[in-house]
Amino acid sequence: MQNKAIFLDRDGTLNYDPGYISDPEVIKLLPGVVEGLKYLQVELHFKLIVVSNQAGISRGLLTHEQVDKVNERISDLLISDQIRIEKFYYCPSHPEFSTEDECKCRKPSPKMILDAADELNIDLSKSYLIGDRASDIESGLNAGVYSILLASDILKEQISILQNHQKSANFVADDFKNAVSKIAERTKKEI
Repeated sequence: MQNKAIFLDRDGTLNYDPGYISDPEVIKLLPGVVEGLKYLQVELHFKLIVVSNQAGISRGLLTHEQVDKVNERISDLLISDQIRIEKFYYCPSHPEFSTEDECKCRKPSPKMILDAADELNIDLSKSYLIGDRASDIESGLNAGVYSILLASDILKEQISILQNHQKSANFVADDFKNAVSKIAERTKKEI
């Protein structure tokens, strides 16, 4: 039997995003994230998987080790509430600093989601993506996953980018709690 998953962007979705986070001590989870993830994992039985662009690496602003330490910090904060991130996937590339081949993992490419689906036996038709940027949503849509855009101070800009690409999120959530409510509503209909 296949698993179902919630694919999560990291910065701006799970935690505040001050830009290119290199210090794990600055990590602060966003409101509703802990409760929402716990509900998704415990009550609805989703695996939690992070898929994140980390172009700061190719820009020379971050190292792989710093990104790994930030991911560990997020994992540690969640573990204290019995929430387990199955795996963190990230793409270190950016088109200005990396080859086209190196950028194949970069969202809006669905590669990280598809890799996770293969590796962790995920049924994408029963899975979801939550993110705060157009590239997150496009990545989810490109993988065939129901994709939820979180409202933020850049919401109009992100919707405009999606419209320019003739795409739109399956749902726009006011916040993380609203995204979880939508998933719960849809999941109960599927049962």
